[in-house]
Amino acid sequence: MSAAERIGVLTGGGDCPGLNAVIRAVTRKGIEVHGKEIVGFRSGWRGPLEGLTMPLGLEEVERILDRGGTILGSSRTNPYKEADGVARIKRTMAEQRIDALVAIGGEDTLGVANGLHEEGVPVVGVPKTIDNDLDATDYTFGFDTAVHIATEAIDRLRTTAESHHRALVVEVMGRHAGWIALHSGLAGGANVILGPEQRFSVDWVCDWVTRRFERQYAPIIVVAEGAIPEDGAEVLQGGERDAFGHVRLGGVGTWLAEEISQRTGNESRAVVLGHTQRGGTPTAYDRVLATRFGLHAMDALTERDFGSMVALRGTEIVRVPLAEATAQLKTVPLHRYTEAQALFG
Repeated sequence: MSAAERIGVLTGGGDCPGLNAVIRAVTRKGIEVHGKEIVGFRSGWRGPLEGLTMPLGLEEVERILDRGGTILGSSRTNPYKEADGVARIKRTMAEQRIDALVAIGGEDTLGVANGLHEEGVPVVGVPKTIDNDLDATDYTFGFDTAVHIATEAIDRLRTTAESHHRALVVEVMGRHAGWIALHSGLAGGANVILGPEQRFSVDWVCDWVTRRFERQYAPIIVVAEGAIPEDGAEVLQGGERDAFGHVRLGGVGTWLAEEISQRTGNESRAVVLGHTQRGGTPTAYDRVLATRFGLHAMDALTERDFGSMVALRGTEIVRVPLAEATAQLKTVPLHRYTEAQALFG
């Protein structure tokens, strides 16, 4: 792509450990290998909408590999909800002489990227989400770090649960997919794991809790924020929706802990990990995966493979169409929860 001298990079949606590693890899390979100039768009899709930019040179990315968050900032801005959003992005790219974009994000950010690609904007996607729910890739960076943080929290909570003979409910992120709940629950030795893929019975949970107390151990229940009881609805923090139509979830852990206390007579507490799962230093695995994604994204741009997303298949980085990657979410198969039940109690 010899004609594309300037490459724009943006990070959209929730922040995630490993974003800066992608920015670093794209910048270094773009400059050192392909002789391109890299421009950062600030605050997600708001950047190209409003012309918010910052330079990305070798100095800017020198010490960001192990840094959490994103130096570009992020937002949940949806250009398709803005007046003349696509036209404004095209105008900004023309004014800034941007020849192509690297969009780093999850289903919403990459859904916008796919829409822009279909309208003629040269763009390549990089999959990012701690929920690991993007289709067409085995893993997304950020997931490993989130699981490590949640697992460490479970380990720490177990000791206080045993000391006070309490049931502890640990609420982790996961709106539509329970990958964090499943992996951290298995790694932390949870006695019950609840995800959004299947409604759960509170009586069933209480039965497991009672069995655990009968064996003189304190139960640990891991629940994804999007998990729904059989006879209830999602627990919301508020009724407002963001630009992509999402409501804020949260509180199912506190609700479940209260139900356990009332139904079993045993003391129960809830801990909501929330944004701690997103923050801080990325694990070595996420740094490596994010770096590989960034390097391959720049290759895709150089080869003019627009409308593609880099993805992990096994141990190899491949390219898949953005349309395929954003067509549906990757949720946990129900048999994975059934497998885990052998370890409950």
